[in-house]
Amino acid sequence: MDTRAAVEATALLAADEPPACSIENPTGASPFFLTCDHAGRRIPRALGDLGVAAAELDRHIAWDIGAAGLTSRLGARLDAFAIVQTYSRLVVDCNRPLDSPTLIPLRSERTDIPGNANLSTAQRRRRIDEIFAPYHARTVAELDARRAAGRPTILVTVHSFTPAYLGVARPWHCGILYHRDTRLAHALLRLIREEGEWVVGDNEPYSVSDTSDYAIPVYGTQRGLANVELEIRQDLIADAAGQAQWAERVARWLVRASATAALA
Repeated sequence: MDTRAAVEATALLAADEPPACSIENPTGASPFFLTCDHAGRRIPRALGDLGVAAAELDRHIAWDIGAAGLTSRLGARLDAFAIVQTYSRLVVDCNRPLDSPTLIPLRSERTDIPGNANLSTAQRRRRIDEIFAPYHARTVAELDARRAAGRPTILVTVHSFTPAYLGVARPWHCGILYHRDTRLAHALLRLIREEGEWVVGDNEPYSVSDTSDYAIPVYGTQRGLANVELEIRQDLIADAAGQAQWAERVARWLVRASATAALA
């Protein structure tokens, strides 16, 4: 076996590296089911730093800043099951279809990702098999178990967004994103607007589609689950205090909106 073949035959994750995801509040009794696709910024040791400066890996291009802490606190407040992804979205983006050109990005905002260039089929497959696939397999297993038990499920995917992108400031404090099922999203939008305190984006700063997203189309739309994607601006949840404040706020919104929409 030549050197290149030997490298490609080895596992991506070493035995002492963490698994692709972690579970929080596994026995959560509420109907809310939380996912956090971009929680982590870890890069497998085998990939080094992907050719990206350390300062860049601290930025939003590598992870959703504050989203993991918000998910943990939100799960505790709602008594909700939560699944949290471990590795950086620069390694493989777990909220992208497998045929998306940004599944393993070559560039994020203005930053090139040299370690993602010219990947062989085997290198690409290892990232999918060891990070993307286990994360989604665990999600599927949990959702299947809930369905088999007749448990109601409301899917909430937790994300965060940078206050400025490509030099353009974003005015929203939070965004409510949705696909074909608008029940929970529209109830949330009405509720937040009625409070009058927050600038809320209606499918902003992003929108959900079959080609650009995975969790909402696959787990929400295809399974017929009520669903919403939450986006909170990163400067508001960058520390523990902000995460606690927004967890309390979002939990209150979700409970009230789901009742208004007759989902729970």
